[in-house]
Amino acid sequence: MAGTYINIAAPGGGQFRAYMAVPKGGSAQAPGIVLCQEIFGVNAYVRETADYYAEEGYVVLAPDLFWRMEPEVDMGYSPEEWQKAFGFFQNFDIDKGIADIGATVTALRARPECNGKVGVLGHCLGGKLAYLTAARVAVDAAVGYYGVGIEGSLDEAKNIKCPIVLHFAELDQYCGKDARDQIYTALKDRPEIELYTYPGVDHAFARTMGDHYNKPASTLAHSRSIALFRKAIGPRYDLSALWDAHCYHEFATRDVAATMKTMVAEPYVNHIPTMTGGVGQKELARFYQHHFVNANPADTKLIPISRTIGADRVVDEMLFCFTHDCEIDWMLPGVKPTGKYVEIPLVAIVCFRGDKLYNEHIYWDQASVLVQIGLLDPKLLPTAGIETAKKLLDEKLPSNTLMKRWAESAGK
Repeated sequence: MAGTYINIAAPGGGQFRAYMAVPKGGSAQAPGIVLCQEIFGVNAYVRETADYYAEEGYVVLAPDLFWRMEPEVDMGYSPEEWQKAFGFFQNFDIDKGIADIGATVTALRARPECNGKVGVLGHCLGGKLAYLTAARVAVDAAVGYYGVGIEGSLDEAKNIKCPIVLHFAELDQYCGKDARDQIYTALKDRPEIELYTYPGVDHAFARTMGDHYNKPASTLAHSRSIALFRKAIGPRYDLSALWDAHCYHEFATRDVAATMKTMVAEPYVNHIPTMTGGVGQKELARFYQHHFVNANPADTKLIPISRTIGADRVVDEMLFCFTHDCEIDWMLPGVKPTGKYVEIPLVAIVCFRGDKLYNEHIYWDQASVLVQIGLLDPKLLPTAGIETAKKLLDEKLPSNTLMKRWAESAGK
């Protein structure tokens, strides 16, 4: 837990507390997010989510919405806690809950850390609350995950003025196909509302501490959520420049400390073909220091081909060129220098959290590298050498040269 608790005055009297997480090291004001709890209260998962979005650059407030029934509910997921949580859910006054969220929005906008732009985010019960908040409270954006019961409040959709994203799980028993069909029918033609259903996953697929956590679906949903928040309330970062600075320290200055400063506290890098890299600050710094930044050939060159910039990631297509005059641990581990020149197409998918790199997934054709250094005979397998790089630059070069049956389809 990296945040703190503050108290918020409730409409009609009384007060409730809210967990607050703020971006680290930032002196400028940031946009805010009100995070609506699940039925388990402001528990470890809610606090983890708040901290996560603070790392993305938001001031986050997660209000205790069950305070009228029992202050400071903070539960796990044992059978007994599930039963108690459903009791809270059944007795929860949604109208008063939305009023408390409205008070939280007001409090967040008044915080010195916040620039006045505020969105709302919620999961499960919080997913429905995010939807209703968009309909009843003046917020700038809303995101709801697998909201339970939205289909019963579709008459309020006409009041939604802000952009909103709603995520659903295909196998969700609490928001099944009939409910989703009603929601899609009512909302699919609204340009400010985005609807996504994730195949093969169940309710709470984004809850890292739950049995149904699904990393691919959660990662994709988070990217879509961040895209909405970035567009509607900011902050907006120059991801292209941030990635360039990272590469500059990797390949030009070869400064490991400066490279690590461009990344989050616990980053990871995965070179997919060779499974090299590192997870966490310590292991990645070790990898960079001893096996990457200071272990590339002197003539290493990156030739940019294309760059795609999203809300939370950069996809770079390039040619990676070098002379194999030293042992390259990350690309050719255990292979002694051959002196061969290599050009290989390489793709980097670089994910950010806020203004720091979070992870890198790097792809290239290892077979082509092995052909070019003489360790793989292209006559024995359907693979090519430097020709892959040449064709990337010149699409007019012949296609299908590895296909023995290509000539058979001529004229057909």
